[in-house]
Amino acid sequence: MDFKFKDKYNFDDLVEVVRCLRLPDGCPWDKEQTHKSIRQDFIEETYEVIEAIDNDDADGLKEELGDVLLQVVFHTQIEREKGTFDIDDVANDVCRKMIIRHPHVFGEVKADTTEKVLDNWDKIKMQTKEQKTQSDAMDSIARSLPSLMRAQKIQKKAAKVGFDFGSAEEAGKKVPEELSELLEAVKSGDESAAAEEAGDLLFAALNVVRLAGVNGEKALYDACDKFLARFREVENTVLAQGRSMNDCSLSELDSIWDQAKESQRK
Repeated sequence: MDFKFKDKYNFDDLVEVVRCLRLPDGCPWDKEQTHKSIRQDFIEETYEVIEAIDNDDADGLKEELGDVLLQVVFHTQIEREKGTFDIDDVANDVCRKMIIRHPHVFGEVKADTTEKVLDNWDKIKMQTKEQKTQSDAMDSIARSLPSLMRAQKIQKKAAKVGFDFGSAEEAGKKVPEELSELLEAVKSGDESAAAEEAGDLLFAALNVVRLAGVNGEKALYDACDKFLARFREVENTVLAQGRSMNDCSLSELDSIWDQAKESQRK
């Protein structure tokens, strides 16, 4: 294969590398891939970027961004082979989108606060995507998003047209009602109803979280880390006593849990 080796490569080289991998005499694995076959890879690489950001790992971030960029180029190459679009078309479209949605930078519109910028962004997005109603805008939210993230986006869009609770306190009054309906469904043995009411409870709780000014996805992420840290401390305490978790009663574990909780607070 005629390929020029260099000491340092650039974006154009990446496009060429991926093209070569997909050639008839390229890599057997790469040639077989489709959008759907590598869909999960894209998701995993994106989460690895997030982990590098959370860890303040600049070297890791550079590497993981490269992996995400590879996914972008790979998916584009698949379409390039079909003659539908290439990487320049992708760049062209996103440049146009950014210019159109930033009239306060590239035009004469005045927007000197983040709130005004976001308001303009939503209005322009609805216009360019020919969304005539707020329901259209809500339907455009990707269903493939994590459900908690999707729910919060839906709630925010509903709030933009006044369909919202006045405060976190008001939203909080809905939570006990939804919890009661869930427990009633559980008591009746109706699994389908329980699943539906569980969703309503989570959605109601998220309304409270959102109106409290908290990012629900990040809050739950941190809660998972906190739980794992406390659980590890509980388990280590039990193991240090020469026992296993299964040897302990729930009341014993609760007591150790409270000690771990107090220890972490200090």
